[in-house]
Amino acid sequence: MASQSASSASQIPAISDPSPIPSSSAAFGTPVHPIRRKQTADAATPSILPISLPAATLRPLAFRTFTKKHNLTLTSSALQTIAIFIGTHCGSGWREEGLAEKVLDEAAKAWKKNRSSVIIPGEGSDLTNILKNIEGCMVGGRIVHQRASSRNENSVQDQGLSNAVLARPGSLSRDDSQQSLGLTTLDLEDNEEALAAQNPRSWLRVVDAFEQPRLSYNATQKLFEVVRKRPSLLPDPTRRMALIRDRYNIVHQRLMRNEAFQTSAVALSRSKSLQRSSSETSMPPQAYKLTPIANLLGRSGSTHVLLGLLGNSPTGDLILSDLTGSIALDLQHARPVPEDGAWFTPGMMVLAEGLYEEEGSVAGPGLAGDGGVGGTIGGIFHVASIGGPPCERRDVTLGVTDIGKGSSTIAAGGFGWTDFLGVGSERADGPAMRNLEKKVMEKHHLASRPIGRSRVIILGEINLDQSKTLEALKQLLGVYALEQAEQTPMAFVLIGNFTRYAVLAGGGSGGSIEYKEYFDSLASVLSEYPSILEDSTFVFVPGDNDPWASAFSAGAAAVLPKRALPEMYTSRVKRAFATANAEAKRPSDQKLRGEAIWSTNPSRLAMFGPAQELVIFRDDLSGRLRRKALRFGAVAGTGSPDAGSARRARENSTPTDEHEASGQEYMDVDRTIESAQSVVPDARAKEMAHTGMPSDLHAARKLVKTMLDQGYLSPFPLTDRPLLWDFGGSLNLYPLPTALVLMDPEAPPFALTYEGCHAMNPGALVAPGKRGVAQWIEYDTRTRKGRMRDVRF
Repeated sequence: MASQSASSASQIPAISDPSPIPSSSAAFGTPVHPIRRKQTADAATPSILPISLPAATLRPLAFRTFTKKHNLTLTSSALQTIAIFIGTHCGSGWREEGLAEKVLDEAAKAWKKNRSSVIIPGEGSDLTNILKNIEGCMVGGRIVHQRASSRNENSVQDQGLSNAVLARPGSLSRDDSQQSLGLTTLDLEDNEEALAAQNPRSWLRVVDAFEQPRLSYNATQKLFEVVRKRPSLLPDPTRRMALIRDRYNIVHQRLMRNEAFQTSAVALSRSKSLQRSSSETSMPPQAYKLTPIANLLGRSGSTHVLLGLLGNSPTGDLILSDLTGSIALDLQHARPVPEDGAWFTPGMMVLAEGLYEEEGSVAGPGLAGDGGVGGTIGGIFHVASIGGPPCERRDVTLGVTDIGKGSSTIAAGGFGWTDFLGVGSERADGPAMRNLEKKVMEKHHLASRPIGRSRVIILGEINLDQSKTLEALKQLLGVYALEQAEQTPMAFVLIGNFTRYAVLAGGGSGGSIEYKEYFDSLASVLSEYPSILEDSTFVFVPGDNDPWASAFSAGAAAVLPKRALPEMYTSRVKRAFATANAEAKRPSDQKLRGEAIWSTNPSRLAMFGPAQELVIFRDDLSGRLRRKALRFGAVAGTGSPDAGSARRARENSTPTDEHEASGQEYMDVDRTIESAQSVVPDARAKEMAHTGMPSDLHAARKLVKTMLDQGYLSPFPLTDRPLLWDFGGSLNLYPLPTALVLMDPEAPPFALTYEGCHAMNPGALVAPGKRGVAQWIEYDTRTRKGRMRDVRF
């Protein structure tokens, strides 16, 4: 028997598998289903040589990823645990090949998804389990996303999410945006050709005010934090103070990053040496220094620069307030900076330079008496000059350079890791998305014709209760219907008011039934142009005369942000788009359809993630600014010959000369109008008052400079322009958008650039004072410039 078994064993072929699955025969007692065994690593997988990575060496990179990007805090023990993991599994290429940054990013995402704590401890099993899950998705020190779903769905992005995002990037939710759009640089590189062939409209996303991430600036840690508390229409009164405090903190940190408010140690040492060497040597200019209002106590007769919020005291006096207190202002001898170049009203953040004069008591124990720190400071601040806080360019805020040239270079500082709109951060997705934008636009743009899919058509004040408006709209749509199908604009933005008078308030525009009929008439007009409906996105932004706010405001200033139009009025318009899409003859692989989006006021358009941002806002800004503005006395003449010669030289200088001398950016008005500076000289302002176009141009510059310097869409007291306190952050203009639409029917139409932000006002669709003329703005996302267009009807 032994020899027979040996002979039969010699006839069994050799098994190549070192760990074969045993037979399911009953003789062996093995299960019917095979045992799942861990697969061995591929022989071609590169090996990693572990290193000893000190925690102090990894600390800067971990701080940028966990704290700056994800607002998390690592304890020392947690940092040591992560350093050991990266040294073991990433080896010597942790820094040069960027392996450690990807591991840190995935670990932070997994922690935020499953835990609510912002402090990551090293003790316990939470962090260890996350690192174990990431270890199962690593090959050769790199994270392989295809293996993530088989190990743990919560550790890294699974392939199903990436495929869904690549199929339609515009359909992302807020949770997906926390994972950098689901698009990493690796995803874009691997699918570059397929993504470049997509329609540019597939990368357009409308972000309304209630979907925008709610961020609050932490002045202690100098970063933006996500507000986790559930929003409410009737929040706690502390939210009102938090809204004003956030505005002040954002402007204050913006000033501290400005070179004019930074003291250089090198300049101070040079000035001391120059002062010792020669008293006649010219000294370098001193940097401005902000003084808290509470620090004015006991410093009577000294000159200071204050930053605060203009307001009115209970006794009617003009005061300036900051986080430490308030003080009464004397504007008798104050001059605005620039002269007649910006508006100043209560509710705005301003810089005031002047002399503090202390008094024993302003008005005794009354309402205006001195209250010490946190109250009204005794005395008066005599203002010599008053101006708005200087604006900060978008690339400086985000910490990148050459942001408008299709590429970006990382610079120091900035908030590049902050996702302001829920579409991805600049540092994570900006460079790759701009590279993709360049390729998509080049592929869909004909070199022989300077028009194409990159255009956004902006229409304002579409009063549907006027027959002329529908005639003008027909003529406008007919202009674009005559173009080739591949040249149809990607989007049409229709901005209210959609009626001349407030509906549901007993006005001349009727009630609910009439309002529904107005949009039914609009649907009939749109149905005549199915080629446009099937290939474009229509965005509707309401005004103060539109429901439901108009039911109780009667057309007055309603609460901001304003919700979209009710669906009960828009059903016929939606049906027109559905019919056009059903009858469209499109290729089987083309799934992108035309759509109508009913957005809020204000609203934002994000194109190619964080690459471009277009803010749309409807308000009667010019009229409110004129009613609430501070009045300053006339400029007193000076007998100094030097002052007179300096004034004449300033008046005769060109905008380009002043731009080169000051080093600041001036306003660029369209392409057909001369370049304009942001500071308007006195003589030129007087000349503009007696002419047509220069006067309109001056009014446009004044409005744009005021709004962008404030960095807020509603810089007015809450009693004049009410806000929803929990959603007040949606009105921030920080960082500056790529383009800004200020729809104001009382202001002249314009298209100009200030500090890299292209501001536009399309005006009313039916041009006032011009019989039978329709006007609108055509914004090109490739050149990031808008131009006025008109047509007769």
